[in-house]
Amino acid sequence: MEMKNLSIYYLIFLSLILSSCAEKPPVAVDGEGKLEIVVLWDSTYSENPVTSLPVQDAKVFLSSKYGLKLAVTDLNGKIIIENLPTAVYGLSIRKQHPIDPNIILIGVKQNLDVVSGKVLVDTIYVNPISSTGIVINEIYSAGPINNIFYFYDQFIELYNGSDSVRYLDGAIIMRVSGNNDGKGPGADENDDGDIDGVVYAFKFPGYPGEKNIPIYPKQFIVCAVDAVNHKNMISTSIDLSNANWEFYNQFSPEDIDNPNVPNLINMFSHRTQDFLINLVSDVIVIADGRDSVLLDGVDISTILDGVEYQLNPHPQSKKTLDIRVDRGYVLSPPRYSGRSMQRKEAGFDTNDSGTDFEIIEPPTPGKQ
Repeated sequence: MEMKNLSIYYLIFLSLILSSCAEKPPVAVDGEGKLEIVVLWDSTYSENPVTSLPVQDAKVFLSSKYGLKLAVTDLNGKIIIENLPTAVYGLSIRKQHPIDPNIILIGVKQNLDVVSGKVLVDTIYVNPISSTGIVINEIYSAGPINNIFYFYDQFIELYNGSDSVRYLDGAIIMRVSGNNDGKGPGADENDDGDIDGVVYAFKFPGYPGEKNIPIYPKQFIVCAVDAVNHKNMISTSIDLSNANWEFYNQFSPEDIDNPNVPNLINMFSHRTQDFLINLVSDVIVIADGRDSVLLDGVDISTILDGVEYQLNPHPQSKKTLDIRVDRGYVLSPPRYSGRSMQRKEAGFDTNDSGTDFEIIEPPTPGKQ
């Protein structure tokens, strides 16, 4: 009898253990997550809800381990995506600028934790970037802090703000400081669709359309006047020995050539000086190279980006670069200040340098 009772107790105990170990049924069915996103654009770029407008008809790409979904915002800039499984999602938003065809509005939001049975609500602000993807991201012209007039550590930094690979084959970087007897550097002198006043022009190897010189999404490319460690000359300077490219004038017997850094080549044989830009006031342009006859002007349709900078906030000589290339100008730092001009965010481009750029110290070649 005692043995029988022990067996019953043992069976009850075993059933309790097994029931406690059994997997509990789900309380919710997966695939019932919901995402509600409002897309806004603030033309003052302050992300202020009061001054923001809804972005209508923007393409919204939702990605996760389950694949990619595409949606389009409604009149109120809103999208609702339902029946989502529990996962971590990323959102990217794309919309053509309503006024400027050279600008695209871009928004990105990562690490959105969507849980089945719940609604995730968020607001995303879009920012402008160049539709070509390639912009001039930083200009260092002022020179380091010194008293011997040293400014040979200048550089121009490019950036690909797009989400696809671009190519620099045949592209041309120019200093546009001529045409002073006309409308000024970078103006469309004869209203014929080009800008005038190119003084220096150095090009990447190859021809437009070739694909040998990629610039990858979110990649920085540093183009140094002299790709050396300038700290060896001036302790307050910067190291450019690891620059991506070097301006090299093959018509100058004195120009420095770092053999470990590929060269941008001078297009003007009559220019035997190094590629140098004005410390406080100049116009810098990069074009795709389809227009290579530059002395009569650069076709605006070939220009990827252009930046004008001036020292005086109210210059006697008015802004000159055509507004189709740059609607404003950067207020440059003083000579020999060790400061540079950099976009507030990498790739941030409204075609108004006065809005897009800020002064930073020290310069940051190859990074933001």
